[in-house]
This record gives sequence, structure tokens and C-alpha cells, in this order.
Amino acid sequence: MDINKSQETTAGPPHPQDAATVIIARNSGKGQYEILLMRRHSNQSFMGGAYVFPGGRLDDADCDPGLHRYIKGITAGCACRLLQEPDLPEDRALGLFVAAVRETFEEAGVLLICGSAGEAIDFTDADTADRFLACRRALNQRATTLAEIARRENISFAMDYLVPFAHWITPEMVPKRFNTRFFLAWLPDGQVPVHDSVELVESRWIAPEDALKLHQAGEILLMPPTLKNMEDLNAFRTADELFEATKRREIRAILPQPLEEAGGFGIKLPHDSEYTIAGYKQPPRMGESSRIVMDNGTWKTLRV
Repeated sequence: MDINKSQETTAGPPHPQDAATVIIARNSGKGQYEILLMRRHSNQSFMGGAYVFPGGRLDDADCDPGLHRYIKGITAGCACRLLQEPDLPEDRALGLFVAAVRETFEEAGVLLICGSAGEAIDFTDADTADRFLACRRALNQRATTLAEIARRENISFAMDYLVPFAHWITPEMVPKRFNTRFFLAWLPDGQVPVHDSVELVESRWIAPEDALKLHQAGEILLMPPTLKNMEDLNAFRTADELFEATKRREIRAILPQPLEEAGGFGIKLPHDSEYTIAGYKQPPRMGESSRIVMDNGTWKTLRV
């Protein structure tokens, strides 16, 4: 589903909508591991033309208790703990995991599932692949639901495939705001990501190091959250190392603060020495970029 949904006009800054996005990873024999990037259609008003991770906003249906019987790996209470958000309502916490699964299936065709007894699903089987392709199309057309797919196919959603990685909140200066949780997920065996050709018109596997180089060269466009997360991902050479480190990672909400001297084309992150938003301020991190500015049409990170 498109994360770019219109928001009602209010007297103050719009309230950020809960959303989920998924960084799908796989090991590579070429050196550094690879992650899946997908390019948004240039006609999209929100991040048009940018390379992004698949994802979108939380729907009310994602919080439907009727889905719980089809969920394996975590409980609602466990979802809060994994997200490191103890004050988040449990139904919304689990709903964010559901949204991550749904959006990844709708936008990339990757489905994080197992059989009802926990067994792997063989997507190399042509009949199985064709059935789930039909499910994806029906889900995108709102002709079916995740619960109906699970009941019909006798599957469960493997929420333990998802590992929370980061939490970003769109700044108040932006008219369309999202409260986005980033997850990591391995590419399941036998599945091949395919963009939906509507909102997302290209998909590619790319090492974080190469993505940063192409962005700086102006060959691909990464928006600030994707750019900073890509820097964080680039600290690891293998996906195994990344996942192990992420399980121990402290996740704190990142609400960027506008950088006034950049004329609206720059932000300070919570660990910047001059960041001042109460409740989001974090200790400085030596050697790590803490600002993102627009330079000759390209977003660049700065160490201050």
C-alpha cells in the first residue's frame, strides 16, 4: 500500500501516521552482503524517484485480533519488547509487524510465512508460486485479506523473521508525516522479489557500500532516513554479522530537527551536539555523522 496517503489538515503540525518498512537482506559471494532497494515511480508526490525499502503505513486491519491465530514467533506483548516501546499499545505493536509483512508482500512479492506446523513453504514449486502470486494481486486490489490468505493456504505469518532495526519520525516541517519502524528480514529461500510496477518501478540487490557510492555520484537518490540507515548497514560485511548485532541494538526514536542555517534543506539528528528537542536528545557518538544536508541536489551526511 502507498505510504503516500493524504492527511487531514490541522491547525498544528500533522500527527505522524504509524508505518513499517523492511530491509530485506541476503548474503552475497561478491563481498559485502546485499539489501533490496526499490525505486518509487517518479510521479509519486512523496519521495518520487527515490530508492527505498518496501513499506507503508499501518492499516486498521493490521491490528485485527482475528489475525492472531495465524501469527507465529511473537505475541503482542513480545512485539512491544522487541520494538523497545513499552508504552505502545500491544495491538498496535503487533500490528506494525503485520504491516511489515503485508507491505513487503504487496510491494516486493516477498512473503514471510511458514506452514501451520512451522515448516518452510517451497516457493520453487511452480503451483505454489502461482497461487501466492494470485494472492498478492488480490491483496493489492483489496479483494482479499491476510487472514483469508492464511486460512485458505493453511499458513502462518512468521513474525520472528523480522528484527526491529530503527525508528524514525518525520519532522514537523514536513506536511506528510510518518512514525516508521524499520525491520530487518532475511530473504526467504526460493523467493524472488518483484516490484509491483505501480508505486515501485524498479528493484535491485545492492551492497550498502555500493549504494552509498552510487548516491554520492548522483546515480541513485536516497532520502535522509534511507541514507543514514544505509550508513549504519555499511558497518557490517555480512548479513549474519548485521543480524547478530541488531538483536543487541538499542532503538530510540529519531525525530530530526531542522537545520536553520541550511535554509530548510538540512537536519540535525538526536546525537548532534546542537540538537535541542526534549525527549529525543541522545548522547554524542564520536566519529558518526549527525547531520544531513542538501548539497548540489544530493543529500549528504556530515560529521560535526
